[in-house]
Amino acid sequence: MTTAVAAPFRFFALQVARTRRLGPSLVRVTFAGEDLQYFFSDGHDQSLSLFLPAEGRAEPGVPVELGDGWWQAWREQPDDVRAVMRSYTLRSLRRDPDEIDIDFVLHEPAGPASRWAARASAGDRVQLLGPAIADNRAIRFRPPADTDLVLLWGDETALPAVSAILEALPAGQRARVWLEVHDAGDIQDLATEADAEITWLVGERALDAIREAQLPPAAHPYAWIAGESGCVKELRRHFVRERGVDRRRVTFVGYWRLGMTEEQLRAAE
Repeated sequence: MTTAVAAPFRFFALQVARTRRLGPSLVRVTFAGEDLQYFFSDGHDQSLSLFLPAEGRAEPGVPVELGDGWWQAWREQPDDVRAVMRSYTLRSLRRDPDEIDIDFVLHEPAGPASRWAARASAGDRVQLLGPAIADNRAIRFRPPADTDLVLLWGDETALPAVSAILEALPAGQRARVWLEVHDAGDIQDLATEADAEITWLVGERALDAIREAQLPPAAHPYAWIAGESGCVKELRRHFVRERGVDRRRVTFVGYWRLGMTEEQLRAAE
């Protein structure tokens, strides 16, 4: 007798249900689709791969019918056909009806994903590569059970993850949070039951602000750092070398790198 094992990730054919502007630089896009009944995630910083139509096309060019061979075939498609792939973090998942939210950063000069998000409207179609198993390797926020202080830093690209993490922290959990945005209009009211002190940094260097911060005493802190790769490396070094946080208790994720497109970043890895 054989036992079927579900693949941890699969493609989801989705369409835009609605959009909502969150601030000068942020827009939330809500996606729906029958495929979402098979979408599962227990994480708070769930990574996703979003495939957007090439400029001038209505459908994202992703050869999902090829199964495991989709990647090579997708890479070999002509530029004017191949869907644009970008990495995002799930902001929220809802049932009845099945919907997910993804928050986009709008910037100038606009890249293909920023341009798409700025003009997205109901019915626009995308493909999403996401989790079919609730506990999967694309979830990185995993504080040890003995954590007595949670340290979080993120720029605009990590704001959805930090928001979801704060919502999930238990009542009374001590947390120190720094969020970096370019425009004060992007500051949000974040819901949490944790004992969290949240500092918004507008046009301020993160390392300087965090280095000057007084942290409460903690025997078992856990740090989660995500955003621009260079800043992430600086902050990881600070927490480990200057604050004495065990490097095994620091999760760090470079979502993007200054001066590089996502295509260039993937090629460099």
